[in-house]
Amino acid sequence: MFEQAFRNIDDALWKESGCTTELDYTEQTSWLLFLKYLDGLEQDKANEAALEGKPYRYILDEDYRWQRWAAPKGADGKLDHNIALTGDDLVEFVDRKLFPYLHGIKLRASGPNTIEYKIGEIFGEIKNKIRSGYTLRDIIDHIDELRFRSQTEKHELSMLYEEKIKRMGNAGRNGGEYYTPRPLIRAMIQVVQPKIGERIYDGACGSAGFLCEAYDFLTTVRSRVEHGTGSEPVEGQATRTLSTSDLKTLQEKTFYGKEKKSLAYVIAIMNMILHGIEAPNIQHTNTLAENLADIQDKDRMDVILANPPFGGKERAEVQQNFPIRTGETAFLFLQHFIKMLKAGGRAAIVIKNTFLSNSDNASVSLRKLLLESCNLHTVLDCPGGTFQGAGVKTVVLFFEKGAPTRKVWYYQLDPGRNMGKTNPLNDSDLSEFIALQKTFADSAKSWSLDVSAIDTATYDLSVKNPSGGEEVKHRSPQDILDEIAALDVESAVVLATIRAMV
Repeated sequence: MFEQAFRNIDDALWKESGCTTELDYTEQTSWLLFLKYLDGLEQDKANEAALEGKPYRYILDEDYRWQRWAAPKGADGKLDHNIALTGDDLVEFVDRKLFPYLHGIKLRASGPNTIEYKIGEIFGEIKNKIRSGYTLRDIIDHIDELRFRSQTEKHELSMLYEEKIKRMGNAGRNGGEYYTPRPLIRAMIQVVQPKIGERIYDGACGSAGFLCEAYDFLTTVRSRVEHGTGSEPVEGQATRTLSTSDLKTLQEKTFYGKEKKSLAYVIAIMNMILHGIEAPNIQHTNTLAENLADIQDKDRMDVILANPPFGGKERAEVQQNFPIRTGETAFLFLQHFIKMLKAGGRAAIVIKNTFLSNSDNASVSLRKLLLESCNLHTVLDCPGGTFQGAGVKTVVLFFEKGAPTRKVWYYQLDPGRNMGKTNPLNDSDLSEFIALQKTFADSAKSWSLDVSAIDTATYDLSVKNPSGGEEVKHRSPQDILDEIAALDVESAVVLATIRAMV
């Protein structure tokens, strides 16, 4: 229904000199989508109030509402070209009036979880990069075609937006930062099994993929449906019947996220809105800047699902917030997640597979902490290529807080093919893992490790398949540096040869 509109928006942005990457396309589409959505939400609430005979106080002043500046309509319901801004007038209004006004709304918000606060956060962090007022007018007209009213419309828009996030994540080498493969997220959720009434948290939420998939899990059920006119039953999805109380709980007291980067924060808000959460509980903050000692019982969560950033280097003052000090961002996040879990809480965390075997003091201490304070019951070993654009191998750690680990069950995921952009991970690749994990069954790809047998000097948890699977061996940092130096020498020789020939 709306696929062509999204294509037209991308085509217009592609011609715009201020937008050069998929990240720019997603960012610029996001703020316009948000204002269009906000207009529809306000109209619905105003209509509801009118039916109840109550006044409605609009969030935005009239001059800054979508139907006034972006898409003023005539009596025939069509765009009134005599009023609608275009060209330089449109860009000047957006840059000098609209964005400053929207950023200022934050000052009158009653708290950080209000939609006013989120509007102020969004428009204080991003800027309009569309320099041509005629291109902006073209994009606005396409955005205005979109509707957010029915569940069918919202579902299609969320699918199109997810595809946009996926393309953005695959566009650069840090793809995993913005996009975790949805089949992997769904498998993680299937194992953790969140329930309505539990609080679900992602402290490095990126585009909010984990929270959106958790929402879908809690609001839909798998059903056996007939495929076409044949009799072959296949898996389908149906909407779960929820009480008014359940829906209110899902909207207000279930999903919590934090995100440091401005663009990801904006995308997370929009992604959750399109999935059905009207005012997402996403905070724009550096999670790691919070002192672990300040976390109280009231702050703790029932379920944590996350793919924290790998390889980042946090400043010394941030590291001071953690008992195990390290510059590796993912290791700091893992400490944060352990602290944030309630007793009996469950977590599924994506992390570099080198975490299982690194011999530095921080890695050893962190593995010891995890094994002693939590039951690390499952490790899913993901193959190379799981994350498009990211050159690291990963594992998923599944654990429950409150009891020490006695036995770890491993599953070595092997789809039987080389994965890439044209051959990504899919749900069927993970079906065996989900089935075997329920009973921690042994197979050619799965086995268990008795923690009492590991060396307490290293707490090495490396993936070593006793069934003959390839043992993962990691080179030492010195070996890697030596190879880099050797390659540099070879490059210098080749470059000198070429220069001599010129």
